[in-house]
Amino acid sequence: MRDRPLKLNYQPFRVRCLRCQKVKVEKVPWAEPWSRVTISLAAAVALLARKLNWLEVARHFQLDWKTVVQIVQRVVAEGLKQRRWKALHVIGVDEVSRKRGHRYLTLVYDLERHRLVWIGEDRKKETLDAFFQWLNRRRARSIHSVCCDMWAPYAKSVHQHVPRATLVFDRFHLVRHLLDAVDEVRRSEVRRLSGSHKQLIKGTRFILLKNPWNLTDAQRDSLFDLTRINLRLVRAYLLKETFQLFWHYKRRFYAERFLRNWLWKASHSRLKPMKKFAQLVRSHIDGILAWTTLRISNGALEGFNNKVKLVSHRAFGFRTISHYIAAIYHVCADLPLPDFSKIAQDATG
Repeated sequence: MRDRPLKLNYQPFRVRCLRCQKVKVEKVPWAEPWSRVTISLAAAVALLARKLNWLEVARHFQLDWKTVVQIVQRVVAEGLKQRRWKALHVIGVDEVSRKRGHRYLTLVYDLERHRLVWIGEDRKKETLDAFFQWLNRRRARSIHSVCCDMWAPYAKSVHQHVPRATLVFDRFHLVRHLLDAVDEVRRSEVRRLSGSHKQLIKGTRFILLKNPWNLTDAQRDSLFDLTRINLRLVRAYLLKETFQLFWHYKRRFYAERFLRNWLWKASHSRLKPMKKFAQLVRSHIDGILAWTTLRISNGALEGFNNKVKLVSHRAFGFRTISHYIAAIYHVCADLPLPDFSKIAQDATG
């Protein structure tokens, strides 16, 4: 109470039920069954655990770290049960790194309501299969659009479980592959050239990757000097800027015609990274062209991933994946907290 600890020492009654012949333990109004803390303390711990890492919460309330873990896991389990369910129509699927060595979590996000729906371990086909099994077939019928990156296991799982849904490949992941191709051309030119031309190309990475309207005056001058000496790098830069026009098309016929024309230019550019990117686009062209009619992307989910990483950073990582998933649900899923006052009333009633 206030700054002084209050310890309750109470021995509940143990009663043998005449009907089932089992021993029943008396309920107390200040704690849940088999709980080591009071209801009011559990409510305070659950609320503060959304703002601080679990170790700091444990130190603040002078509790063991494992007690805080148990409280949060109990609150998350109750919150998932009490969460109001609404039909899913447009979902986004993305992965977030949880540990070094290509260890990932798969996140499923409701793009209509901007809400986290489900978290799974790894980024395999079986991971997304587990989500659709959890969702069940009846609820999966309402999904008409799925946005994800061009990771083949995700696409296979989507086609298997929701074949009627339109698969849209995320715009930002596709642009990232394009920028990586341009940067690979720049690095190859740095290795090939020498002298003043090599020095001029060095340090121009972000000038080539930025949008032209975001360049400063000095960066525009550097880009102008660059276009006069290196045809290979200029060719890659012009292909990059031309491809960005695709996102303005709203009719599939004209978008496909533009994209086919761009693919021909990229395939005949004699630039290996751009030819590789063109092959990537050609093998996923249906999901890319779906952008013209649906206009959905995982932009909101990419921002949400930063919030998920912050949960890990402020706790200096999690050794147990179940603890990490519980922390993400507790902080990012906007789950309702249990009504602890109602629990106390039920115990006294």
